[in-house]
Amino acid sequence: MKKMYYVKVCVILAALTLVVGCSSDDSTDRGNWQERSIFDGVPRSNVAGFTIGTKGYMGTGYDGDDYRTDFWEYDMELDFWVQKADFPGTPRSAAIGLAIGSKGYLGTGYDGDFELSDFWEYDPNGNMWVQKADFAGGLRREAVSFASEQYGWVGTGYDGDNDLKDFWRYDPASDSWTEVIGFGGDKRRGATSFVIGNKAYMGTGESNGTYKVDFWEFDLNTETWTRKLDLDEEDDYNVTRANAVGLSIGGYGYVATGNISGPQTSIWEYNPTSDTWEEISGLEGATREDAIGFSNGNKGYVLLGRTGNLYLDDIHEVFPFEDYDEDD
Repeated sequence: MKKMYYVKVCVILAALTLVVGCSSDDSTDRGNWQERSIFDGVPRSNVAGFTIGTKGYMGTGYDGDDYRTDFWEYDMELDFWVQKADFPGTPRSAAIGLAIGSKGYLGTGYDGDFELSDFWEYDPNGNMWVQKADFAGGLRREAVSFASEQYGWVGTGYDGDNDLKDFWRYDPASDSWTEVIGFGGDKRRGATSFVIGNKAYMGTGESNGTYKVDFWEFDLNTETWTRKLDLDEEDDYNVTRANAVGLSIGGYGYVATGNISGPQTSIWEYNPTSDTWEEISGLEGATREDAIGFSNGNKGYVLLGRTGNLYLDDIHEVFPFEDYDEDD
């Protein structure tokens, strides 16, 4: 009897070890996080922003009571915040932000009553805003954006009646918009993107109550779309979500946090060479959706957002190539 009991205990322990070893919270997982200087402003979600060099810029958003216009700069090297000139447009949330060369751009969004189409340029050197040509795609919120050194692209989103799938190129030299034809993906809102080299990658989001699984590569030079493997291609993939953060670090792309049946902390790494995804250690903070990310190819951050009705003001830097350390 004793021998049989011993065997049963060993089987149970082996099963428990297997379960624990498969957990995404395993301390041996790759990917580490460190909390950085907390945001100086009011906690909020649905912020718009962009990265120029080693500075992250962000503003607008919704704090649970008010739509915001304050605008902030985060120094990635020295880890501190500075308030900059307020965004001069209508207070809003769910706008787009992008950087083209040394200038930042912010536009579209939702003011609590209506979707918006105005578009603004921010010069960090002079700390000045200038209104530019309205977004030619019309009113919308929860669009997606990405940019090269010469142009910016804005597409998808929601216009108040319909989810959308059109894309438009902005040329700052002529302050003009041109529609880009050829995207064969689904309509969506709340998608995310990241840029690696001369390619932008776009996916996630939702439409008609369904989370989108198609994933796309956009060549910034030829403006051609290529469909990649779906976000649920493998049985163990859980990349599908909406209102997530997109980052680019060290030649890899990342989709972090967001919502799928509730706010998330998970982060998935995309390898553009093999067109595959791998989960790394999740955010060491509250679950969240409608967060914002800063990344410049070398560093990546996830910050703000909300979990339910709790609005957040923390910021976390991710180190995807380090081992997880629960004590740092």
